[in-house]
Amino acid sequence: MAAKLHLEIVSPDRVFLDEEVDMAVVRTASGDVGLMNEHIPMVAPVAVGRIKIVQEGKVREAACADGVLKIRGDHALVITEAVEWIEEIDIQRARKARERAEERLKAKSDQVDIDRAKAALTKALNRIQQYEHHQK
Repeated sequence: MAAKLHLEIVSPDRVFLDEEVDMAVVRTASGDVGLMNEHIPMVAPVAVGRIKIVQEGKVREAACADGVLKIRGDHALVITEAVEWIEEIDIQRARKARERAEERLKAKSDQVDIDRAKAALTKALNRIQQYEHHQK
């Protein structure tokens, strides 16, 4: 049996995952990176997207916000602003967040922080996309 990778995924809200896995795929700023035991050491920015986790032949997926990935030897750490299992996504809440962000961007008021509105829109769209992909 192949050696496992110890994967930790943490956010400000919780320790999302702290387990031995066969493999994980994390979206970075440079594209998707497959992680396995004894991966070359690296640090990379995590991009909004999906994390795929393979354990004992089963695949689990999570929606992930921006963050950072550090891997060395048999240990990988993902620190992210937010992460949730696809089945935890409240699709109505995500759609409302998308609407609010789009309204803030359309308002173009001096009081609106455009960068924050764009980030909120990106996160909401990711949650919706991951949820809808999982429903297929």
